[in-house]
Amino acid sequence: MTFHLKTFCTSSLESLNLLTMAAIGKRGTVTEAAGFNAEEDVQKLREAMKGAGTNEEAITEVLARRTVAQRQRIKEAYKQSVGKDLADDLSSELSGNFRSVVLGLLMLPPVYDAYELKFAMKGAGTEEACLIDILASRTNAEIQTLNGVYKKEYGKTLEDAVCGDTSGMFQRVLVSLLTAGRDESDNVDEAQAVLDAKDIYEAGEARWGTDEVKFLTVLCVRNEKHLLRVFQEYQKISGRDIEDSIKREMSGSLEDVFLAIVKCIKNKPAFFAERLYKSMKGLGTTDSVLIRIMVARAEVDMLDIKAQFLKMYGKTLHSFIKGDTSGDYRKILLVLCGGE
Repeated sequence: MTFHLKTFCTSSLESLNLLTMAAIGKRGTVTEAAGFNAEEDVQKLREAMKGAGTNEEAITEVLARRTVAQRQRIKEAYKQSVGKDLADDLSSELSGNFRSVVLGLLMLPPVYDAYELKFAMKGAGTEEACLIDILASRTNAEIQTLNGVYKKEYGKTLEDAVCGDTSGMFQRVLVSLLTAGRDESDNVDEAQAVLDAKDIYEAGEARWGTDEVKFLTVLCVRNEKHLLRVFQEYQKISGRDIEDSIKREMSGSLEDVFLAIVKCIKNKPAFFAERLYKSMKGLGTTDSVLIRIMVARAEVDMLDIKAQFLKMYGKTLHSFIKGDTSGDYRKILLVLCGGE
């Protein structure tokens, strides 16, 4: 994975604006470091990169224990005192998965999302899981910011990129999500909820073939509370959970994206807990998924993701990461995970 870091030189004013738009939750494992001093952190990072070897532990201690906002101040201070870009210097010193985590931590959330999407669509083949993870789970405001950042960083709209790289109904669902037009009110229209459930039932289970557009209209447009009512009604009408019906009616990426939307509506931390579990269980680890979620959610809802993970799998996320990764990569992920 090649990083073109010079594209991420946002001005400090822009960084500030993007930070205010980024969703930083109150349920993160990474919180503001007390007695924070950007200049001291710069000194520690310079020491860590001096001489023949690199002190990865020192880099972890600084960057994984600072918030996104604090890391931006470190980047600024580094540039002032060294005259170089911190990400560029770290990029040439580090390698592998550890490097990916560190460089991800240095980016603002919408910049990181844009970067991940860009590289998911680069070259032959597409990492559909990345498109689904990001677009199905972000709020309208996050998607609007992401659209702006993507255009600025890569010179084309995210919609154009997605359309050039996907096709069919899957593409249409992603394009709908990219409009950031989901109703975000708390209004539940009881009569409409019954109608929506009936529409989905008749578009799927009740007929030969599936009318996917009906699913798109309901799942990509209605608000969260309304959809939870639709899912209850659907269960009544069909005798099935909406997720079961999607699995029966769809396949491939379309099934994956609709399931992701439903899961995020029902319980977003549980959605991410499942993604983390699947990235590590069995042979081999899907590091791209593991890194993306650990970096993107550490300051948002990692406490809730950990709680869901334990509830769903009877094991701590900490113990899973510990058993599935190694070296400095393991250490930095465990810091982002927080304690057991």
